This record gives sequence, C-alpha cells and structure tokens, in this order.
Amino acid sequence: MTYKVLKSFADLSDGKHTYAVGDTYPREGLKVSPDRIHELSTSKNSHGTPLIQEAEEIKEEKAVKKEKPKRKAKAE
Repeated sequence: MTYKVLKSFADLSDGKHTYAVGDTYPREGLKVSPDRIHELSTSKNSHGTPLIQEAEEIKEEKAVKKEKPKRKAKAE
C-alpha cells in the first residue's frame, strides 16, 4: 500500500531520510511495519500530527469535493 506525505519530515527509522509534501511513502525498496505506518498516519509521533495518508483516501476526498452541488443564485 502506498501513502502520500502530508507534512515534510525526516524519517528517524530510515536514517533520517527526508520526505517532502506529496512524496510517496515508503520510498522504493523500504519495508515498513504496520506499527510505523500507524505512528506516521496518526498524531502518535514526535510532530503530534499525521504525516502520511493512504493514497486512495486522498483520491476519494478529492472526488467528494468535486461532487458537491453548486449553490443556486437567489432570485430577486
């Protein structure tokens, strides 16, 4: 499963590899434990905020925003 970086961070579990906003996590060739994914995707990390989000969730959120109905103009 792939994740997108929401906030830049240096991964202390990966020799301080730096991830920028929008990067894919984990980088190619790196295996990450489910516990590490949970830590980075919740506020239970040193930043106190989620740093990554599942890539599919981001696509779904964008689709929902596009589906919102337009407001009708008020008749005068």
